[in-house]
Amino acid sequence: MSGAFPDPVYADTVLAPLFEGVKTHHARNMMAINKAHLVMLAETGILPRPEARKIAQALADIEAGTDIDALTYTGEHEDYFFLVEARLRDRLGDLGGALHTARSRNDMDHTLFRMALRDRTAGLAEILHTLATELIVKARAERTTLIVAYTHGQPAQPTIFGHYLGAVIETLLGDGKRLVQATQALADCPMGAAAITTSGFPIDRPRVAALLGFDRPKLNSYGCIASVDYITGLYSALKLMFLHLGRVIQDLAFWAAFEVGQLHVPDSLVQISSIMPQKRNPVPIEHMRHLASAAMGHCDTIINTMHNTPFTDMNDSEGEVQQTGYAAFETGGRMLQLLTAFLPACSINGTRVRQNADAACITITELADTLVRTESMTFREAHEIAAATARAVIADGTSLSGGYPAFSAAFRNETGRATGMTHADFAAAVAMDSFVARRDRPGGPAPATLDAALDAYVAESDAVHMDFLRHSDTRKSAESTLASAFAALLES
Repeated sequence: MSGAFPDPVYADTVLAPLFEGVKTHHARNMMAINKAHLVMLAETGILPRPEARKIAQALADIEAGTDIDALTYTGEHEDYFFLVEARLRDRLGDLGGALHTARSRNDMDHTLFRMALRDRTAGLAEILHTLATELIVKARAERTTLIVAYTHGQPAQPTIFGHYLGAVIETLLGDGKRLVQATQALADCPMGAAAITTSGFPIDRPRVAALLGFDRPKLNSYGCIASVDYITGLYSALKLMFLHLGRVIQDLAFWAAFEVGQLHVPDSLVQISSIMPQKRNPVPIEHMRHLASAAMGHCDTIINTMHNTPFTDMNDSEGEVQQTGYAAFETGGRMLQLLTAFLPACSINGTRVRQNADAACITITELADTLVRTESMTFREAHEIAAATARAVIADGTSLSGGYPAFSAAFRNETGRATGMTHADFAAAVAMDSFVARRDRPGGPAPATLDAALDAYVAESDAVHMDFLRHSDTRKSAESTLASAFAALLES
């Protein structure tokens, strides 16, 4: 003989956690849906206005008299939705059930999830904009600060710290644009789809969408309850952002290593060892790295949960899954805030940069380029001379800046004649500053080109931010409109 619903184990493992999740994440928005749907039912005449007014008053009383945080799951009602409906029926009898005319928990759920996601995305977008702004400011401040750029873990060429940060900014803005694109799906309202196929009642879907701050109804009613692209698209965009920033953080860890010493982390962001007095541990880098990875993991959890699910309404995309995904915003938001504080506070150790640059011959490319311009030879010939010069300098343990004799010998060995470059010409060719100054093509590190790029990034960042603000303004306006329409219904 079967027992009464709910089975205690089912209640403890599924229903109670779901109830707590709705309390934390969705209860306020569920009340907004109730109000918007009721306003629409009254305005279309689906519900007579006197009846709608009674339901409105009951909703207002429930909202005012319910301490959501104090609620606990008892099993008396299947979920939070049925709890609210039961309280309506306690006040109004059968009329309390009229609010559910022409809707389903299916369209309500996916509307709730979109509302929660758009709020979290808006909050993350503000943090993202602050980070982009701070990075642009830092890049301008570091527009002449030389660094060693690495490829394959080896010193490669000199560039400017601001130029490196420009690449980070450019990637971050690309991630912001992907996030904007992903949030477009959150602007489509599922309300009115009901269970699957809309309703036989003359509902006004655009009105409900507008009252809830959406741009429009989602067109296909089957897609309203079956399509999860608004989830997978959003979490894919989030994942890419933290993947890309994680690579930058890995660079910071490498630069801050004692053996490299290019990045100086201030004492306020350094922890000491409990046993080794000499240690300066820039552990915020590790925290940023694991927070970025954890945020990616939360995103993967959501995306992978959607894999091989049926194209229909199903719990795999709802309730507890959605709640799990919200952790990506919390964890990722903390990582972005830490990076916003960390990078602007750091500085470049110029002495170590020049030491490493000279020892590794990272300006040797410009020597080859100079030979092409001044000695009428092909780049491959010039490359051979430059490579021989670098090998000799490194083998002798001397610096490239003092490598003119080695260069002269390499030139004569390769060409059979003496070079026309003087010692001063050679010194200028292998100097870090002149290397950077010559890279004045669009996108290069020379000051004028870097300034132009940073100006462009400001405009792009503002444009991305305005896209998010537009949606936020739409929601704020809708909240006011809904409050007025609901108040008018109470007074009718």
